[in-house]
Amino acid sequence: MKKLKTITGIALMAILGFTSCQSEIDDVQGENPNTNSANSTTTTNLKRTSMYDGSFDDFLDGASCSSILLPVTAKVNGVQVSILSQLDYQQVISIFGQLNNDQDTVVLQFPLKVRLSNYTEVTVTNQTEYNAILNACTSAEASGQDAISSVNISFPITILTYNVSLVQTGSVVIKSEQQLYTYMSNVSSTELFSVNYPISATIADGTKMTISSDAELQAAITASLKTEATMAAAVQNGKKLETILINGKFRVESFLTSGVNTATSYKDYTFDFANNLSVTAVSTLNSTVNGTYAVRSELDVLLKLNFSGNASFALLNNTWKVTSFTASTITLQSATNAAVTLVLKQI
Repeated sequence: MKKLKTITGIALMAILGFTSCQSEIDDVQGENPNTNSANSTTTTNLKRTSMYDGSFDDFLDGASCSSILLPVTAKVNGVQVSILSQLDYQQVISIFGQLNNDQDTVVLQFPLKVRLSNYTEVTVTNQTEYNAILNACTSAEASGQDAISSVNISFPITILTYNVSLVQTGSVVIKSEQQLYTYMSNVSSTELFSVNYPISATIADGTKMTISSDAELQAAITASLKTEATMAAAVQNGKKLETILINGKFRVESFLTSGVNTATSYKDYTFDFANNLSVTAVSTLNSTVNGTYAVRSELDVLLKLNFSGNASFALLNNTWKVTSFTASTITLQSATNAAVTLVLKQI
């Protein structure tokens, strides 16, 4: 009986210590909704949000699951470029930007080094090996095992732990994404953990938020992935808009400023968008106004116009939100003043 009381006392002390150390975890069965095991959805969420994000050089390697370690040499649209640091990325972007209706190509020079989503670094000696990395990334994306880059957790955070086998509580301070990934990748079948909420995070559109539970973390991920999908759709729509602009000629059908339509100021002009990001307005009297344009995307597609040398055309100088477009009509709204709208009609 004395032995039984001793064991009972030790177990009770362990449970009390566990409760005091981890207010987020009720008991080893995980009755608290924030209690997690190796197989928990939250474990997967935290692992994916802390994977190495290789999307920053996708314009170079086309793989969000990895990034190329510099230096590297590549032929970009046939031009050999030595990329020694991230400052040299601009060389690649500038070559891509010379024309906006061509097929951009990057031919990498091997061997090169790559950092993978699990933070390991590998040497790739040929295109076949590199294709295997690209295919693995495609498979991870298709199965929902790739990095969630649309949620960035602010560190440090604290993980409260409980070892079922040892009946032992503890805590771990996580100071970086790599540390979080390593921890979540190594949670054993005898461990439980809880995030010491609240934590802070930033989602894809730059919104900062406070997260107070696993459920709120899941909601933040769901919302951020939706935002990311909207941004990806905007990128595709931007490419479609560029094609429409380049392949057609346009006139100003409507230019409203606070309800006043001044489209007649441009009635004699035809707008011609070239693939080198220049735009020319030519009148029936052969007078010419030159300008530039740029299409970019955020949550929306944006068209920036910049004309010089003509006061009427200077009024068109704006960053315009593309509210709708078809092959024949492009409807724009000033990004800074919703009362200003512009409609371009293909002729």
